[in-house]
Amino acid sequence: MIQKLKKNPLIKVLSINSISVAVSFVLGVFSSKIISVFLGTSGMALTGSFRNFTAMLKSIATLGVSNSVVKLFVENKENKEELGTIYSTFFGFFLILSSLLGISVVLFASQISQFIFFKNAYYIPIQFFGLALPMIVINVFWTAIYNAFEKFRLIVIIQISSNILLFAITALLIWKENLFGGLLAIAIGDLISFGITYFFIKKSFGYFKFSIKKMTVGKYFTVLKRFSLMAFLSAVIVPVTLILIRNKIVALYTTQEAGIWDGVNRLSSFYMMFFNAGLSLYYVPKLASLTTDKEFKNELKEYFKILVPLFLIMLMFIFILKDFIIELAFTKEFHRIKSILVWQMLGDFFRIMSLAFGFQIVIKSMMKRYFIIEIVFNATFLILSFLLLPQYSSQGVVQAYCIASILSFLIMIFMFRKLFRN
Repeated sequence: MIQKLKKNPLIKVLSINSISVAVSFVLGVFSSKIISVFLGTSGMALTGSFRNFTAMLKSIATLGVSNSVVKLFVENKENKEELGTIYSTFFGFFLILSSLLGISVVLFASQISQFIFFKNAYYIPIQFFGLALPMIVINVFWTAIYNAFEKFRLIVIIQISSNILLFAITALLIWKENLFGGLLAIAIGDLISFGITYFFIKKSFGYFKFSIKKMTVGKYFTVLKRFSLMAFLSAVIVPVTLILIRNKIVALYTTQEAGIWDGVNRLSSFYMMFFNAGLSLYYVPKLASLTTDKEFKNELKEYFKILVPLFLIMLMFIFILKDFIIELAFTKEFHRIKSILVWQMLGDFFRIMSLAFGFQIVIKSMMKRYFIIEIVFNATFLILSFLLLPQYSSQGVVQAYCIASILSFLIMIFMFRKLFRN
């Protein structure tokens, strides 16, 4: 049994990725401690809002480039001439798109600051992010190519190097500039990753050469349109939902209360990144190569037989050690996380099970299903949060997340019900 697990490709990818995740977990814990000590719960909330905003802009700027590039590169990996055309087309298109979006961010930085932070004093980090946006998109693009070619070890090395350097710069900026430094670190974080990625892959540039003559957007318009529409929906609806919920918490209670919720989200991200990162490395190129429902069903069996039990075991360990982890990662201001974490963990468990179907929906461009799931989950999350907040404060928000996650999973089971008939 153990030998069989060792040979399982999903386990291999998770094992390779585990080093990166372990490093990210440790650095994330210390990073949370630094934010807790120097910025407090209000600082945690404000940096959380800025992360949501930058995530939204990055998603809009890339518009599904990662999944579409992986799909096209997997399908044409033996045809170097076609790969060169794909590279030139997507590189040029998304560089232009991200540059235009970055210029808009720079021009409207004061208004954006007012919306996110309730004051326009933090426009400079927003402008830095706008200027860095084209490089961020290129970094996503390069990483997607190496993911398509299953260069997992190189991706992990890049991730580890980027995380270590980013942690050092974040700690220094927060120590020197407090909240302004923390926001600036978020703004330039992906720019640092771009520099690390360039350092490691510059020797491979001879394989992919950008050429304006090779740009043929029309040829890939169908694939690009499908992935872009799905990515655009998520790029807008997810961060906006989180920002609206956070602003509602601040309006009803305080910024400190919003910080408690952001602390829960940050702790959740520590353990979720292990499976999210591993699945992105393994599942996206794997599912892109599958052609029948039977193949997907077999992959699904492996997922629920191996990965879901592993995740459940990990959640149990984290719940048992939650007091120690929270003490280590946060200050006393965040102790209420202990009493509401169970709702977040239950919701995350259903989210992991939903990902088994979610990746298939994305990579096979099942637009109708994707739109239904995204809209139902975020609408349920937002509405229930607003209903539960007045009585249960931040606990009501994590309860809303849990209910929305369960509902999404049940809808996905219904959507793929044909797979279970036999």
